[in-house]
Amino acid sequence: MKILVMKFRNIGDVLLTTPLIDALAMTYPHSRIDFACNAGTQAMIEGNPNISHIHVYERDSLRKKGLFGRIWGELKFINAIKKQRYDIIIQTTSGDRGVIIARYAKAGCIVSFLPKNRTLARFVTHPISLPNLGYVPHTIERNLATLSALKCEIPKRKAVQIYYPDSALDGVSLPEQFIHFHITSRWLFKCVKDEIMAELIDFCELELGIKVVLSGDGSEAESAKIASALALCKSEPLNLNGTLSLKQTAALAARARCFVGVDTAIMHVAASVNTPVVAFFGPSGAFEWGAWDNELSENGYKARNGVQKMGKHTVFQKSWQCVPCGKDGCDGSKISRCLVEFSADEIEQIKAEIRLKAGV
Repeated sequence: MKILVMKFRNIGDVLLTTPLIDALAMTYPHSRIDFACNAGTQAMIEGNPNISHIHVYERDSLRKKGLFGRIWGELKFINAIKKQRYDIIIQTTSGDRGVIIARYAKAGCIVSFLPKNRTLARFVTHPISLPNLGYVPHTIERNLATLSALKCEIPKRKAVQIYYPDSALDGVSLPEQFIHFHITSRWLFKCVKDEIMAELIDFCELELGIKVVLSGDGSEAESAKIASALALCKSEPLNLNGTLSLKQTAALAARARCFVGVDTAIMHVAASVNTPVVAFFGPSGAFEWGAWDNELSENGYKARNGVQKMGKHTVFQKSWQCVPCGKDGCDGSKISRCLVEFSADEIEQIKAEIRLKAGV
């Protein structure tokens, strides 16, 4: 049997499909499982022993081509999938693209959330329904609902996994003990006020006596954000912004005493290597996107907002009525007030949690 799992979203979304991949491998032990994803996200799947091949969709490069170049690129991509003659094609989102690809590839079993387009919805042979858990399901639980659509049992073990070589950090000079900070997101409205992050960095370095190592994607926007925060620091943390690959960042997180950062893919990476996480959430719901504890089998983020924990991980989020709003900042400002306004008591609570997770 040949199975294809598709996730045409972002880095963190792809990483959070790994519990489904693991479950499919256990459910269909003699099958071949392949994966399809956007370029730039495949590092989350590369090296996974349950994946035989990754179809990489060059979304950004295709957008830069002319009309005929885009059409040719699209046809080349979906024909490569069609040639594999998959028995089961799974799309864990509700978009149209996956259903169109699965239909074109003539898969006998198409598993997906139903798209809004009624014509395309008819092609879904096994529609995914959200489980009735008594709370909003986490993205991992949404992905695993695929198994129910296939009339298969959902396993208790729901571990997020990323694979990287032991040599990933060879040549990278690191302190023996450190706390990993990742203070940026490609969506800057998810970022905490620079003054707050600078204060937390100084707290770790000057009060806890533990070195801080920062990571970032090296983009102009994220580099400027990091530079702004570091300019406010009294300490001198190690800034590795733009110098590490995603695999190296996973290895970095695995060595850290704990992780401190915002709601971004690297938060999920840190949780996947079982490093205690302190995360800041604003417009997004922790109930869907909170750092997942691999030792637990059920979502720990059941409240709509507020400070919540799941095992070794803690999410700080305002308990305001407007949170989470799902918007890109307040009043179109690209700035989220819930990530800017912190009381002295809140900051002390955050510091206490960092101290606890760092084991000081």
